[in-house]
Amino acid sequence: MFAACAFFCASAFAAEPPAPVPVSSTSVLPSAFAGWEMKGAVARSDDPAAADAVNAPVLKEYGFQRLEKAAYTRDDGRNLVVKAAVFGDASGAYGAFTYYSSAEMEEEIIGRQAAFLNNRVLFYQGNVLVDAVFDRMSVMSASQLRQLAGLLPQAEGNKGNPPSLPTYLPKSAFQKIFEKNTTKYILGPVTLDRVGSPLPASMVDFKSGAEVVMGKYAVDAGDATLMLIEYPTPQIASERLRQIDASHVDPSHPVPQQQQPGVATILDVGPFFDTRTGPIIVIAAGPLSKSEARSLMSSISYEADVTWNENTYVSKKDNLANFLFNAIVLCGIVVGLALVAGVAFGGLRILIKRLFPDSVFDRPEVVEFISLHLEDEAPPLPRKR
Repeated sequence: MFAACAFFCASAFAAEPPAPVPVSSTSVLPSAFAGWEMKGAVARSDDPAAADAVNAPVLKEYGFQRLEKAAYTRDDGRNLVVKAAVFGDASGAYGAFTYYSSAEMEEEIIGRQAAFLNNRVLFYQGNVLVDAVFDRMSVMSASQLRQLAGLLPQAEGNKGNPPSLPTYLPKSAFQKIFEKNTTKYILGPVTLDRVGSPLPASMVDFKSGAEVVMGKYAVDAGDATLMLIEYPTPQIASERLRQIDASHVDPSHPVPQQQQPGVATILDVGPFFDTRTGPIIVIAAGPLSKSEARSLMSSISYEADVTWNENTYVSKKDNLANFLFNAIVLCGIVVGLALVAGVAFGGLRILIKRLFPDSVFDRPEVVEFISLHLEDEAPPLPRKR
């Protein structure tokens, strides 16, 4: 079972308030948005324990950088407290969003993804996770937060792109059984242990660059877990799958077959199915039948996406007009060289003839040729008798 994270039901981003600092151009939170005006100064801290003392190790695994907190007011007397956690990239912000969200929350369209419960709204945009608490909600609250999401600074380059692994988790084809807000994106062993995993962190080996995503599915006999583990290469995934299979303990075979010394053992708490597609290991665990497991796992198919970047403009090298111009210039150069060579050769011949007449050129023995003298009179033919 996933651990019920208390982000919405207890104090989120934690216990002690960070030290207040003046608003600057580097602040994530704007001074005003959608009719809300900032009251006082922004409180900022780069200590994850100041954001969430209990889950500080989790925030570190997601790449936590700093927390900003600010209070806002409106002319109608309403109040709003906004906390923004900045991470190294969008993967960290998305992972923290999935960690703190729960099945009791409702989905909303704010930023990249959002969820809310009562008067608290959680959403992430780029590499920023935002927790907004209204003193009282209104029909325009979501729209106002959308404006806030649009004012948040954009992450540089690929840091603003969400991870691709969660897209492999089947949802649309299993809408009836997929449990909303149960997706958990994990980047470290501490988080994996806290959310409740069918596989221990020692078997995942995050040091090799593994990423994990899990989701809950309501099958006939209860809640089953689908777990995807992506490694940098298919070779690493294949070796890791062999270790997982060797460490799986079945009740009918208490001693695992071909277990390697020093490898952790996976205790069997129910049906456990695994397979591999490319660099992704797929695990289905829980009270599900073999056919249900096959249905879930077969819906995951890794396809390598190769991108070939080409120029969308015509350079000098690829310009046809430029090529024709250069060809004409080349022809002109060749013709010019031919004329110069011809004039030089002819001039040299004339000069030598003047200096050395009938010695080098036009010598008699050279210019003589065989002549038939056809103009001479032929001898008379003999007459017939």
